[in-house]
Amino acid sequence: MSEATATPARRSPWLYAIPLLVFAALAAVFAKGLFSGDASKVPSALIGKPAPAVTLAPLEGLLRDGQPVPSFSMADLAKGRATIVNVFASWCAPCRVEHPFLVAMAESPAVKQGKVALVGFNYKDEAENARRFLGALGNPYSAVGVDRAGRAAIDWGVYGVPETFLIGPDGRILEKHVGPLDGAAASRMLARAQKGS
Repeated sequence: MSEATATPARRSPWLYAIPLLVFAALAAVFAKGLFSGDASKVPSALIGKPAPAVTLAPLEGLLRDGQPVPSFSMADLAKGRATIVNVFASWCAPCRVEHPFLVAMAESPAVKQGKVALVGFNYKDEAENARRFLGALGNPYSAVGVDRAGRAAIDWGVYGVPETFLIGPDGRILEKHVGPLDGAAASRMLARAQKGS
């Protein structure tokens, strides 16, 4: 028999199915991880620990009632009242989605009476853009710290924006919410902040 007429060895159809089965198994594992549980409650190694002591500059040119809006420090986060720290940026579309809930939170009696502080953590943003963002949508924050390079966000364990942290009266991180706040999440966080634990 010549080489030209030799019949190639027949391969099993299962050989072709193996890559497809491996892909399907991996897809199932990833889908389970993506769709199980609440994605906004990402575990953080910082829960129960003091908020990182970082130095943030104030947002240049941001005024409230004619006065410059200050930044915040670790000392401000441990003044015997709970603080909600919201990480935001003007270029972040989900930040625009959650912003009305932050404005409503700022109008709550607990925040207006100073029982709970609401501060902003501006992430990798241009000052002019951040001021325009707050000017157009309203400034709910009593203080805004700027992390232009994103280094302080690393210390805080920020995955992306928006993220919101609840800091207890003793300066310890009580909770972390990843993604945009909605009405239910904002109300729950504010209620927990008022309890202080």
